[in-house]
Amino acid sequence: MSTPWSRRSFLHLSGSSALLASLSGAGGLAATGSATPAAGDPYDTLRAAWRTAVLGDGFDPAAEPFAGKLALLGRQAGEFRAGMAAVDGSLWPDLPLTVSSSVTFSYTRLGTMAQAYAQPGTGLTGSSALAAEVEAGLGHLHRQVYHPAKTPFGNWWDFRIGSPQSLLDTCTILYDRLSAAQLADCLAAVAHFVPDSSVAAYSGTSTGANRVDLCRSLALHGILARDPARIALARDALSPVFPFVTSGDGFYADGSFVQHTHLSYTGSYGVVLLSGLAGLLSLLKGSAWEVGDPARQIVLDSVERSFAPFLFNGLMMDAVSGRSTSRGSARATSYGLQGGDHGRGHGALAAIALLGTAASEAENRRWRALVKGWMQRDYYSPPLDDTDLGVAALARLGAVQGDTGVTALAEPTGHRLFPSMDRAVHRRPGWAASISMASKRMGFYETGNGENLRGWHAGAGMLQWWGASFGNGQYTDAFWPTVDPYRLPGTTVSRTPLRDAEGGAWGLPRPDVSWVGGATDGEYAAVGQFVRGLSSTLYAKKSWFCLADAIVCLAGAVRCTDGSSVETVVDNRNLGAAGTPALTVNGAVQPAALGWSATLNGARWAQIAGHGGYVFPGGATVRARREARTGSWRDINTEGSADRVTRRYLTLWFDHGVDPSGAAASYVLMPGAGAGATAARAADAGWLTLLANGNDQQGIAVASLGVTAVNFWFAGTAGPLTADRPACVLVREYGDGTAGVCVSDPMRAQSGLTVTWNRPVAAVLSRPATVVSVATGPALALTFGNLAGQAGATQRILVALR
Repeated sequence: MSTPWSRRSFLHLSGSSALLASLSGAGGLAATGSATPAAGDPYDTLRAAWRTAVLGDGFDPAAEPFAGKLALLGRQAGEFRAGMAAVDGSLWPDLPLTVSSSVTFSYTRLGTMAQAYAQPGTGLTGSSALAAEVEAGLGHLHRQVYHPAKTPFGNWWDFRIGSPQSLLDTCTILYDRLSAAQLADCLAAVAHFVPDSSVAAYSGTSTGANRVDLCRSLALHGILARDPARIALARDALSPVFPFVTSGDGFYADGSFVQHTHLSYTGSYGVVLLSGLAGLLSLLKGSAWEVGDPARQIVLDSVERSFAPFLFNGLMMDAVSGRSTSRGSARATSYGLQGGDHGRGHGALAAIALLGTAASEAENRRWRALVKGWMQRDYYSPPLDDTDLGVAALARLGAVQGDTGVTALAEPTGHRLFPSMDRAVHRRPGWAASISMASKRMGFYETGNGENLRGWHAGAGMLQWWGASFGNGQYTDAFWPTVDPYRLPGTTVSRTPLRDAEGGAWGLPRPDVSWVGGATDGEYAAVGQFVRGLSSTLYAKKSWFCLADAIVCLAGAVRCTDGSSVETVVDNRNLGAAGTPALTVNGAVQPAALGWSATLNGARWAQIAGHGGYVFPGGATVRARREARTGSWRDINTEGSADRVTRRYLTLWFDHGVDPSGAAASYVLMPGAGAGATAARAADAGWLTLLANGNDQQGIAVASLGVTAVNFWFAGTAGPLTADRPACVLVREYGDGTAGVCVSDPMRAQSGLTVTWNRPVAAVLSRPATVVSVATGPALALTFGNLAGQAGATQRILVALR
């Protein structure tokens, strides 16, 4: 039996992962074979705590969701047990030990069997025969492939992180059964493959989430080997993870999290890092090896600065999840990885709940309120129904949900820019959206390990959005294996055919552009991207103006010489397996038959029932299509299921033609808007003023909101705003006699920028130190000093108007 998901994700979400478990549970139902730690013995105490972490406590095995999860665990273990056949070269026929991932998967299967032995209610609880088979399996893997005389092969991760994590967890579970010789063999192998030198330098594969995973192996090895130096090394080697970074892997001051140097990875590697730190901080708390580095507060603060912005109704947005978008389907198999945005979100929720036990009382209370809110709102995929979370993680989330002393917090509203990873999140009452971009700093996409083979255009301005009570399965329900990869929502792309894994595995192709970023006052924002195509001559300027109930989207200066058509995708809505929502255009309902397509000339507005509305200022020619698309997870991930799945799509796009020169498009996205509201907005010709949509500037004004915003790709003037060099400018009049002027330098290399607003200003009420000169009167002129060191951050100036 194959295992169709990534090694890291299996360990992260499977029951063998201690990282999402309950380390501070008080009492509960004892697991089979547990031993009371010797009084005062620190190693026994820590080992018992980790065992509880792996298995959980404080839950009723006869109650749901635990009864079902434990029964499932027993069935999994029974299948693994029945298929195990120790022969030269393998422990399971489908996992040849000449492949590094097979070593990790073999250890994780043994870990599942060990848990079925130790957990109550599995049907295999306390089976000495099962435990003996696990021990025999450990011995076989040791002799065959995981021993001190072996040289690592294949993916380094399997030998230094994947295999030792599962092996050490299994040793912890079966500690009282293993002989001294058996334990010594296991520990000698881990000492060989995870030497002290693996954390000697904070570089290469020993940074970010990888460093935390390595520290976990070091700490568990130290506990089981009763080696205080190894535990101390694990603790001290965490310190380089804590401080903010300005390049490479880690947390940035603006809330970004980067892994693999050039990828936004908050929702995948970031959650792994958070989970690992949560486990280690909680485990070592109160011991002689407690993590006391004050810089750890940066990680605690990241819960709300880095992770919460990308969590919505229990899901983790794809914009920060990299290759993991290609992993698995919640509905493909009862044993498969939950996968999708909700599966990743559930792991993050459990990690945050655990981290709270190592935080202050105030932080813990607030985070539990956040987690409870996310859980309550996750109507599409309730976390406690997620059979792929471990028992301990379910127990922790169940405790949060059942805590009557915790009042759920609502989703926040506002805008967050993450210039260090080219991402933006816009939140309004009733909906949220994310924008994914690429630059010299951030790659178009990442492929590797056979994953995410067609994620080519995810960084080409992909705009995803979710409603508070609708559309939460939009990108979960087999979206990635069935969507047209050339028509990701919001993108402007050439339809030049690309190869699977275009750019090369781990190649991280990046466009040679710097102007990507935006400016925000915390509620509204102007965001821009200079788009260059992947393996294409495509050139375009894209802007998004994120407002109260809408996002104004512009594409300008679109040109290409690929010999292929170029499109700007307004939206590409996943209708599910059988959805037939009405599409209304200019008041006329369009045909609902699959296969329908049309060129909509003079389209002023369109609305998809149950989804949202789209306004085309001044009217436009828009293409539309209903279609059923079929694919498999294996199409985009070589370890995915080969089962074919079909989903229906309703797509709206601008067709710029073959090899366009100077093409443009504009539209207004109104998430959740009904036909009436959409038509009313289209009829209000004065609501939006398009100031520019070309190669030099793109800008808008919305008088009713007091907003004027321009992305200056080059120096010039648009409406009342002038900039003498590239800049992003957002001006907002608040209606109380004051206005905010928000400016950023997306180029990150400028000094002496001057921005002028042709509006009478009485005085500057506040300004950052980067403003070196101010002139008020009939117009406001602001001159900035060196903005190169501001990392694209918004400089906000508050002024009093005349």
